[in-house]
Amino acid sequence: MSVTVREAIVPPHVTPGAATALLGAYRPGDDRFLASPHHTLLGRGTAEEVPQGTGPLTRRVRAVLDARRRPGQPAPIVVGSLPFSPDAPHTLAVPESVRWAPPLREDPFVALPVPEADDAASWQVCEVPSAARYREAVAAAVGRMRAGEFEKVVLARTLELTSPREPDLPAMLRRLARRDPAGYTFAVPSGTGRTLIGASPELLVARRDGRLTANPLAGSTPRSDDLAEDVRRAAALLESAKDLHEHAFVVDAVREALAPYCTGLDVPKRPTLVRTAAMWHLSTTLTGELTDPDICALGLASALHPTPAVCGTPTDAARAVIAESEPFDRGPYTGMVGWQDADGDGEWVVTIRCAEAEGRSLRLFAGAGVVATSSPRAETAETGAKFRTFLNAVGAAL
Repeated sequence: MSVTVREAIVPPHVTPGAATALLGAYRPGDDRFLASPHHTLLGRGTAEEVPQGTGPLTRRVRAVLDARRRPGQPAPIVVGSLPFSPDAPHTLAVPESVRWAPPLREDPFVALPVPEADDAASWQVCEVPSAARYREAVAAAVGRMRAGEFEKVVLARTLELTSPREPDLPAMLRRLARRDPAGYTFAVPSGTGRTLIGASPELLVARRDGRLTANPLAGSTPRSDDLAEDVRRAAALLESAKDLHEHAFVVDAVREALAPYCTGLDVPKRPTLVRTAAMWHLSTTLTGELTDPDICALGLASALHPTPAVCGTPTDAARAVIAESEPFDRGPYTGMVGWQDADGDGEWVVTIRCAEAEGRSLRLFAGAGVVATSSPRAETAETGAKFRTFLNAVGAAL
């Protein structure tokens, strides 16, 4: 069994507390926090928003960043999120100031305990759709796939949480980050009075010094508190025909989308495993050298989005099934969140394991990849397990 395990490593040159200081300094509103396995950043204020429009978003981003370049100063960056729907507005902006720190996983203070949420009893939870309706939607999709209409679709459901008081988003973010410090933790504005907050395990694409990296995840199983059972589930996932088939869909799509932009694209023959606190995932890391120095991180991400890991295949058919089956607007869920600098480098993460906060409400999202061999009960259980990441941070129960 080949397992990729994200563990905290503390190099001798790292200043203890630098990353957790940025985590602790986050405040909702105009702050933008992003943590990855490579660094931690906190953007303060809004110097300029990237305008909405019908032309290529990459051109608008480049125009804003080029106009803000200053001799002798670091390359300016945009930070924010893009929605699942290509027609919905993005929330990209240049912060007034940006502070960087090493990764959270390299900060020893991230291991310090965080007080648990104490308001579990105050949350009212509404499932949209209900678990029963979700199973029916999965069963209907399986039937259509067996009839040959399409090959895969990712169906999601939501939990709508309301509380007598506004949630403590900074505390929620700290609990998310400390639960999986080697993942991708984020909190960014997603609209007027709204905040997108989450802890995604999945890198869509990163560009750095002429190289790209993509790390699609597809095929999952819940973790177990029992060590022997947890190892058994991990081993079974690596041998699961259903999950390997689902994973291959995604890897093939990522390879096809990235191949025109690079030489020597390295694609491992078999997936490994990545673990989070709640889930095991099949994982493949693709790397390559860019042939076009002008292709930016956002351009690469746009070429990939949406992958079969969040939509399905064929894409148009899967989008239509999602629109027919899901009784809500995904908004930023299964879009992308990240940053890009004026040199074109950046990181974009798949927006999963997340919620959108507005006032006294939270909307949580979780989805599962459905193929012709899927079990409606198993896919519903998978979404329930994925909700655990956020429910634990919130102090609520399903």
